[in-house]
Amino acid sequence: MMAARRADRDLIDRLPVVRGRYGANVPLAPITWFRVGGPAEVLFRPADADDLAAFFAGRPADVPVTVLGVGSNLLVRDGGVPGVVIRLGRAFAKIDIVGETVEAGAGALDATVAHTAMHAGIGGLEFLSGVPGTIGGALRMNAGAYGGEMSDVLVSARVLSPDGAIADLDGAALGLRYRGCALPRDRVFVSASLRGRAEAREAIAARMDEIRRRRTETQPIRTRTGGSTFANPSGAKAWELIDRAGCRGLVVGGAKVSEQHCNFLINTGTASAADIEALGEEVRRRVFAATGVRLEWEIDRIGVAESGLRDAAEVRR
Repeated sequence: MMAARRADRDLIDRLPVVRGRYGANVPLAPITWFRVGGPAEVLFRPADADDLAAFFAGRPADVPVTVLGVGSNLLVRDGGVPGVVIRLGRAFAKIDIVGETVEAGAGALDATVAHTAMHAGIGGLEFLSGVPGTIGGALRMNAGAYGGEMSDVLVSARVLSPDGAIADLDGAALGLRYRGCALPRDRVFVSASLRGRAEAREAIAARMDEIRRRRTETQPIRTRTGGSTFANPSGAKAWELIDRAGCRGLVVGGAKVSEQHCNFLINTGTASAADIEALGEEVRRRVFAATGVRLEWEIDRIGVAESGLRDAAEVRR
């Protein structure tokens, strides 16, 4: 353990001087929705966008960097995340209304953006109230729900390059597609401009109430989960394929396929990241065997596995 702490400290000593904060061997499980996973070798909380840009301009090229929002659609493996994990905090959560446009930092919660727009009488963004996570993650995944997605409302995004340069890119330059974008993973979203429309607050609030009602009735939102686990294949719904393959209620260790919505995996309280990933792989195996469709993970999995995935023989109901 002492050697590990020394190695973490050595990494911090190699990093550029910043106005934000570095921390060594920082647990990540408490800041992820699954509440599992190992630590960040180094966690960096930048003071603002300029501080983040200075970090990228000065960081050693051999140091891997991972950017986190609130850890909603994310599985951190049990061995932790090597290199520097960047947590975009309050400085990246600012929301401004400019006419019918909402300017939101990458660290702003999607639901908060939707509610801020509603109170300003700006409609068209209420779908974000049903999307867990932050605007940065929503841009990376072209997140969507309840009839809307980011590509429908994006005007432009401010993006940081690995050399520390910041540029404003329009939606076409991002190459947004179903649950993804064409921008390389080493680009970091800083903020976004989202297009809305002037509308009565009561009408917007009614649609958001309906989204909240539907989520509560159909999704296990009060559990330790990471949201939808697998992307919908072309012409099909992932949950229907999972149900058809008999996976509803399957268990590996402390991980379980939700019985309320079987495209959600749940940490029942004792799961490791290995449990959750093994369960997901078993679901993929069974769905492929039953339907010939190979499901693709929608949840982002990062870090190092502490030990191999659990054997499929440990799956139970």
